[in-house]
Amino acid sequence: MISIQNISMAFGGKNIFRNITFAIGDKERIGLSGKNGTGKTTLLKIIARELSPHSGNIIFPDSFVTRYLPQEKKSKSTLNVMEETLSVFKKIKQIENETILIGDEISRRTDYETKEYLRLIDRLNELNHQLQILNSDKAEGNAEKILKGLGFRRDEFSKAMLTFSLGWQMRVELAKLLLLQPGLLLLDEPTNHLDIDSIQWLECYLQSYSGSMLLVSHDRLFLDHLTTRTIEINNGKIYDYKVHYTKYIQLRIERINQQKADFDNQQKEIKEIENFIERFRYKATKAKQVQSRVKMLQKIDKVGIDDIDSSSVRFSFPPAPHSGKVTVEGQNLCKSYDEKLVLNSINFQIVRGEKLAFVGRNGEGKSTLSKIIAKQLNYEGRLIFGNNVRIGYYAQDRWEMLDGEKTVFETLDDVAVGDVRKRLTNILGSFLFQGDDIHKKVKVLSGGEKARLSLAKLLLIPNNLLILDEPTNHLDLVTKDILKSALLQYDGTLIIVSHDRDFLEALTTRFYEFEKKNIKEFRGDIREYLEKKKLEHLSELERKERQAATLKKDSVNKLNYRQKKEKDRQIRKLQNKILRKESDIEKIEQELENITEKLSQPDVYQEETKSGVLYKQHVETKNRLSASYSEWEQLQQQLEKIIKIIE
Repeated sequence: MISIQNISMAFGGKNIFRNITFAIGDKERIGLSGKNGTGKTTLLKIIARELSPHSGNIIFPDSFVTRYLPQEKKSKSTLNVMEETLSVFKKIKQIENETILIGDEISRRTDYETKEYLRLIDRLNELNHQLQILNSDKAEGNAEKILKGLGFRRDEFSKAMLTFSLGWQMRVELAKLLLLQPGLLLLDEPTNHLDIDSIQWLECYLQSYSGSMLLVSHDRLFLDHLTTRTIEINNGKIYDYKVHYTKYIQLRIERINQQKADFDNQQKEIKEIENFIERFRYKATKAKQVQSRVKMLQKIDKVGIDDIDSSSVRFSFPPAPHSGKVTVEGQNLCKSYDEKLVLNSINFQIVRGEKLAFVGRNGEGKSTLSKIIAKQLNYEGRLIFGNNVRIGYYAQDRWEMLDGEKTVFETLDDVAVGDVRKRLTNILGSFLFQGDDIHKKVKVLSGGEKARLSLAKLLLIPNNLLILDEPTNHLDLVTKDILKSALLQYDGTLIIVSHDRDFLEALTTRFYEFEKKNIKEFRGDIREYLEKKKLEHLSELERKERQAATLKKDSVNKLNYRQKKEKDRQIRKLQNKILRKESDIEKIEQELENITEKLSQPDVYQEETKSGVLYKQHVETKNRLSASYSEWEQLQQQLEKIIKIIE
């Protein structure tokens, strides 16, 4: 159990939250909710001990391990992907050294019944448990499984970290956390840099995770599939719901409605008291009653109504100019980066008014084709545009390319033409840039603010082909829903690259899946597409298992006599070691039983009990037994490994 007690935090004189208290239980799955700026990331950093609260404290169990995944973390590692992933195990030596120090201290102490002595025993047990996890000979195999699940190919394991983009570096950071298996995972927008396949894999992995989780995400389905509890931060307070995100939204609306009803009733009561005071203020016969009501008025605890994201983005795309029936068509289109072929002779056709999505693993060419259609990249083959096609393009890194030295207003003013320039302040207001906000320089804006500013630029020129590459990154759930609503009403052609399943649902009816330098068409909704992908994945797994079984059988047949003889010799040797170790364990268990029997009779063994000799023998014998069991397990694993190879 982790206990967060009366935590308060403020920045620049503004309270982020005040005296918030809650607990995180064993294996809990908690979603952290609240609009941008309410302090979700701040709270994660406080629990991760990266920030200190201004007041309050957090109580962790002894030796409890917590790990935090930020939204972004630029790697400076000079290692390759596998080396960096396995670097989390460098702490093994530190743990081993600490166990030696604690063991030495325990052997010197005689205060066997003190809290400090028992704390040392607990710490030693915890360290031994950590070593069992970290010393596992399956570490590299687990790392490979996690890296593959997060989208890495085997041939990428040996590539340097610095050759990968920030998104892929964040996948390695996530892999490191999953490999360590901390007691509490703190995840801040973990799906931002993942594709649909990786998100589905991560969901499955986390559903069986043995520790607790506290996560922030704009992916509604991710929250619904993983969390069973939602904590909302609102106006410096928290509201705790024992439900997943979608159910929490329903309960939150009920809470706000109840607050409004309580507020109205209280205002009615206050008005009646004020009327009474005003009416009888100057009547001596009513002086006592008037004073009583004045005191009553002073004691009333005013009901407040929580902010329900009333300050949300409000916009719609301008009507799309008329264009030809076929918006864009690709014929034998190819694209290479130096010697790396990304797209190989692909063919596609997109007609006027269609809303379709590009999906698939990151790095397969989705953004590349988007840029080609947006006339941002050269290519080979033919790309044919229909009559009067006007393109609006939003790149996933578009907000990074804004001029940081310009103000918010200047950013729009530079591209605005005609009468729209008179409405720039209103347009910016629709995107939550109000008052002095419009004079802020772009470089001081948050990722979400830059994303909103880039979307605002799309409104300035009417387009009939919108190409949006990961538009929901850095947007909160409310803004994302409003963007989706605007796109549903958009009457032009839409091409969208997104890994957000909830965002794509009911928005697109056709998909191009990118895989192995080509594209494959799928017609239907995102749920149907994902269900089909899941079935295909299961079929692929079955096929690979059959192939593996065949290969295993062939490899056994190819073992020559000398190899088999050597394996048999190793097996016999290990079996003999296991038998000897089992005999040692029996003897140590008997010793421990004898010592325990003596400890249960302090009157008989008074001298040995008072001197602490029995307690010391008990601890030493338990440690010997634990070490023997560990050695026995390692021998068993070695034996199973050799037998597996032969089979």
